[in-house]
Amino acid sequence: DCAGERLLFRIDEDRGQTTILVQTRNPPDWAAAFGEFPVLEGSPLCKQVDPRPRKGQILSFRLRANPTRRKSYVAPEGDGKKRRIGITDELEQLAWLARKGEGAGFRVLRAQVRQDGLMKDTQTSEPQRRGLALLSVQFDGVLQVVDADRLSAALEAGIGSGKALGFGLLSLAPVRN
Repeated sequence: DCAGERLLFRIDEDRGQTTILVQTRNPPDWAAAFGEFPVLEGSPLCKQVDPRPRKGQILSFRLRANPTRRKSYVAPEGDGKKRRIGITDELEQLAWLARKGEGAGFRVLRAQVRQDGLMKDTQTSEPQRRGLALLSVQFDGVLQVVDADRLSAALEAGIGSGKALGFGLLSLAPVRN
């Protein structure tokens, strides 16, 4: 938590090494962020980044997301509600990413999809406990900046649903040749 601002995070695993990447506008309060989940082995390394994307710029990206669509259903109480349904088809996931990119000011030039399966959690809000199962998908690829202001806003706000559970953090980097 950072005085009410959105804390985005992603857990990356590479060759047996686990890294928690956290993004905030201001330095985070680590005790508030991970106080009930003691995962930090040491003092976090902080790096100040100011991406400032430019229109037309080509960048590498990574996004772990929970791609969903809304589907109407009739609840036991009889009222029509909408709920999020995970998108499991890879082509539909890429279409979801393209739609999100359009809204976030970028165009996907190429992307790879890695299916990470279901992430399970328990929501403990009263009056009932219920299990959550969120589809985890990692997108890696190359994008082109279409609208720098919208992309900057998306970098700060995150993309898609499940941000409190480690989804939505969009990382950008120069394209490596």
